[in-house]
Amino acid sequence: MPAQGDDERRRDRFQMVATQIRGRGIDDPAVLRAMEAVPRHRFVPADYQNQAYADTPLPLPRGQTISQPYVVAYMIQALQLGPDDHVLEIGAGSGYVAALLGQIAAAVFAMEREAVLVDYARERLARLGVTNVLLLHGDGTRGWPEHAPYDGIVVSAGGPGVPASLKEQLAEGGRLVMPVGRRRQSQDLLRLTRVAPDAYMREDLGPVRFVPLLGEEGWD
Repeated sequence: MPAQGDDERRRDRFQMVATQIRGRGIDDPAVLRAMEAVPRHRFVPADYQNQAYADTPLPLPRGQTISQPYVVAYMIQALQLGPDDHVLEIGAGSGYVAALLGQIAAAVFAMEREAVLVDYARERLARLGVTNVLLLHGDGTRGWPEHAPYDGIVVSAGGPGVPASLKEQLAEGGRLVMPVGRRRQSQDLLRLTRVAPDAYMREDLGPVRFVPLLGEEGWD
């Protein structure tokens, strides 16, 4: 996906990657290239575009947020994606993470429960000419079984546990990255790797704070 028409912010974007992303230990070349290519300011509401490349989350409609750039890069790197992979994103929000994933993987299937954000993300992805991302309005805790199994699943909201539906839709050898915690206000970032049909390896990647994952297999 070309970032044509965004050269006026290119310097800010490359500085963000140099200091906030590469400078803090993200070293996957595909992730770094994606962060340099995708114009984050195009996914931020107009009132916040001057902060688009700051090291901070920013508000979106319906009380949602676009996550801190470093956290986004860290989660995507943890997926260890390849160019032929199919990825499921839960909590698409602005569409920014889906655009980044689309730079790295072959196909991205993104779900969002807020209809206004589905329209918001679709409009921005279309303007940038993204063609390998599909967006669905629905309960992300149930996943998108029609396109399963997925080589990677990333959940951009915090839940009390990993939804069983998402675990089932993960390919053997695939990785799921998700914030999990018993309280809505704080979580630990978890990576699950499906090592066998009924076995998963769990890794704790550190504390994070995300909006709550709402739905049938998330928070009420």
